[in-house]
Amino acid sequence: MRLDIKQHILDATHADNLSLRETIQSLWGGYGSLDRYDLVGADFDTVIVKHVSFHGQNCHPRGWNTDISDQRKRRSYQVESAWYEQWAERCDSTNRVPRCFAVKQMEQEVIMVMEDLAGAGYPQIATSIRATEMHRVLDWLANFHATFMGETPIGIWPTGTYWHLATRPDELMAMADGPLKQAASALDKILNEAPYQTFVHGDAKLANFCFSDEGEQVAAVDFQYVGGGCGMKDVAYFMGSCLGENECERQEAALLDHYFSSLRGALARRQPKLDTKAVESAWRPLYSVAWTDFYRFLQGWSPGHWKIHAYSERLAHAVLGSLKT
Repeated sequence: MRLDIKQHILDATHADNLSLRETIQSLWGGYGSLDRYDLVGADFDTVIVKHVSFHGQNCHPRGWNTDISDQRKRRSYQVESAWYEQWAERCDSTNRVPRCFAVKQMEQEVIMVMEDLAGAGYPQIATSIRATEMHRVLDWLANFHATFMGETPIGIWPTGTYWHLATRPDELMAMADGPLKQAASALDKILNEAPYQTFVHGDAKLANFCFSDEGEQVAAVDFQYVGGGCGMKDVAYFMGSCLGENECERQEAALLDHYFSSLRGALARRQPKLDTKAVESAWRPLYSVAWTDFYRFLQGWSPGHWKIHAYSERLAHAVLGSLKT
């Protein structure tokens, strides 16, 4: 480890010394690593360091090695830094995120020193999900959306999510011609102009949530694509990340009911002047629009993806039909 990086971590954690315990994962596209360090002399035993380096090659696993892709990735780490520096402290136990002890931005590197959620009571990363955990994530999303309802996304993405149209012209061009491709701008406009804009996590997949041992508590990580938007983007993307087509079909109504029940409660606490029924009336129909927008992205990005299935086709058909009326 370079001495300047080691000193940065020691200063941020007030530790006397440190040692690398493990590399948790390489960052997407070869842009660095996420590492866990053991600490000596600090108030906590371990810390997570996200070391972003732009010295290497942009190695996209699906072949999207373009300048647009590279610039989007670089911007995403600036956004994540801004999120922790400007906005993360607004979150509480109902929408738990890791504490960020320090951010250091250099010309070709970003170093983020963050709380280890595993040591803070959130040690579990789920590869499959039970109803309890799914409900807790929907509660987290509801409280997150309620917290930032009506805020202007300064420093982060003006439009959140990693797949939104303005940052994905290559994928749009790769789509086969047809009604879905033709509707791309209309879908994007509906979501961008939806009432009650908030912040969206932007990559709310199951892998980005950490659970307590019993699954009753949850925290979220990875805020590279946090930004403005309609909360249905997060809800649709999360449900699609952990349910197959049959389960999506079967559980859609109940899960949306749970999310909106939680959202009404969160808004009553955080935004008491808002009409919670009006928010639900505006947002609930946009679940299928948000799902269709992501489905549109997949058709260009990875046409053989497992999320392209009959449930997605049904929602897209209904949404495209409504655009014609």
